[in-house]
Amino acid sequence: MKEITTKHITALIPCYNEAQGIASVIESFPTQRLSLYGYKVSILVIDNNSTDNTADVARAHGAAVVHEAKKGKGNAMRRGFQAITPDTDYIVMLDGDNTYRPEEMLRLIELIDSGFCSVVLGSRLGGRTAKGSMNSISRAGNWLFSHLVRVLYRANVTDVLTGYFAWKREALEKLHPHLTSEGFAIEMEMVTKMARLGEEIYCVPITYNPRIGRSHLRPFYDGSRILWMLTKNLFWSPRPDLERLPIEQLSGSTPIKT
Repeated sequence: MKEITTKHITALIPCYNEAQGIASVIESFPTQRLSLYGYKVSILVIDNNSTDNTADVARAHGAAVVHEAKKGKGNAMRRGFQAITPDTDYIVMLDGDNTYRPEEMLRLIELIDSGFCSVVLGSRLGGRTAKGSMNSISRAGNWLFSHLVRVLYRANVTDVLTGYFAWKREALEKLHPHLTSEGFAIEMEMVTKMARLGEEIYCVPITYNPRIGRSHLRPFYDGSRILWMLTKNLFWSPRPDLERLPIEQLSGSTPIKT
């Protein structure tokens, strides 16, 4: 019988005051099911200077935790990327508010593992959105942004503001050194710059549920920054000296605190 080669998934969960939801997220990871398909998963919570006990709850449920003092989802994600271990094959990003289902992770990973593409986005607009999880303004704005990215960047995406991503390691190593966003424009920056880098990006339908706890998104403030990111990256090109540097070379291999 052919032995299954185990591949390593690192799941990054950026959190700011998500003590109410993070336990449910961690407990929902399909660890046993993933192992049947030859994957092991490590869960890494990025505590973005929370004022509640997010970090303690995450550790108590088996996740490793790193801290990022500078607030903003972009800052948290870059800190998380820096903490990825050298043996990681695939990286997944999802939020800590229990809106996304970790059980659907395999749906994203299998497209990358099969060689179909290098990046997968979980599409809420193309999937099943539960009542109360996304208001009409957010839905309309997301639809408009996604349409503009498809037209202007020729990217095959249906939800550019999703918080559910999966990358092949090599794709993230190409992207990571070019990221500068501090806040919620990070998803738009990642999608548009990946398109400019020539990555094969596809979307799969996912489930999206109402969040646990209070939202930190400011629709008009953050929306204006997302629009600016979409516009300015039309003229962006990568710096050749930063292309495809190993993540650990950029990070200084900061140890993970458990």
